Amino acid sequence: MKNGLSALVIDDHPLSASGIAEFLLSHCGFSAARPVSAVAEFWAALDLVNPPTLAVVDFWLPDGASLGLLAELKQRSPATRLLAISADDDAAVLDKVRLAGADGFLHKQESPEVFGRAIAALLRGDSWFYGGVKFAGRELQNKELPVTARELGLTARQGQVLAMMLKGLPNKRIALNLSLSEQTVKEHVTRILERLGARNRIEVITMLRGKKLEGS
Repeated sequence: MKNGLSALVIDDHPLSASGIAEFLLSHCGFSAARPVSAVAEFWAALDLVNPPTLAVVDFWLPDGASLGLLAELKQRSPATRLLAISADDDAAVLDKVRLAGADGFLHKQESPEVFGRAIAALLRGDSWFYGGVKFAGRELQNKELPVTARELGLTARQGQVLAMMLKGLPNKRIALNLSLSEQTVKEHVTRILERLGARNRIEVITMLRGKKLEGS
């Protein structure tokens, strides 16, 4: 390689991955840019260009959100600059990828010029996080953004109760499933409502629509 700049691009849409890789080669001064569309292929390719200068990672992959991949990549290859991309408008996506170790985030609807500026910033050692474009009314297309009990300010036990509340289970069923008394479950439910600022279960379900509660 002339300049030593190499990249890995993972997107479950092969044309998108190839297009980004080609842009890096033709407009951003990269000598090598490999597009892949599967996680297993990504890790195999990492060994061939280790450590890559840049990794461009789509937030939504076939197995779900790529947060685990970002975190593992940051640990395995800390010198690699990580740019997460997504077509989602949910501001929580940006916060999630930042916490997972990404150095930047870019909405897929941004222009090639903005993409180029983001890449330049990352190569300088800067970060690239800002709101970007917004598209009113666009939803997450049935994809659920992962969230933990801790992120909601709840204890692990409250998270278990909340998970069952979201399934519509009454206190009695929750108590049986968790081997708790109904009074204890009632107290947990009260604390959950207070913490989330909700008046009832319906408001909680509405508030967490589009989110997937995971273990804390």
